[in-house]
Amino acid sequence: MRIGVISDTHGFLDPQVPALFAGVDHILHAGDVGPHALLLALEAIAPVTAVLGNTDTWLPLKLTELTELGGRKFLLHHIVDPRALTDDLKHRLAAERPDAVVFGHTHQPFCETIGNVLFFNPGYAGKQRFALERSVAILHCNEHGIQAESLNL
Repeated sequence: MRIGVISDTHGFLDPQVPALFAGVDHILHAGDVGPHALLLALEAIAPVTAVLGNTDTWLPLKLTELTELGGRKFLLHHIVDPRALTDDLKHRLAAERPDAVVFGHTHQPFCETIGNVLFFNPGYAGKQRFALERSVAILHCNEHGIQAESLNL
C-alpha cells in the first residue's frame, strides 16, 4: 500500500502534488490545511484523512485522528515533539498503540522510530517560507513494515 503524506499546505496545493501522489491508496494530511477546497482537491486523487493544524480552526476536522491502512495504525496530530510528548499524547499512544505518528507544524522533515513507533513529518508543502526545502512523502506499507520516501517540491 502506498500512502501520500502532506502537511502545512496553508491553502496552497502545489501543482506537482497530483502527479507525485498518482496511484496512492490514501492521503494523510497532518494539518494547517487552509480552505476546505484543498481537501476536496486531494480527495480527487485518493481518500483523505486530515487533522486540524493550529491555523485551521474553522475546518470540521479533529485535533487527532487514528486510521488503519494496509494493516498498520496511523495516528495523526499536527503538533508533536517526539522527544517530549504531552501527557495526552502519551496516553493516546499507550491506548491506541499506533505503528506510526504522522505530524507537521515544524516545516521540517522528521523520520525516526522511537519505542517501536515511527514518528514521521513529511515537511511542508505550502508556498516557500523560511528558506526551507518543501516536500511531501510516500509511505510504503508492506509485510516488512513502513518505509518512507521523501519527495522534494
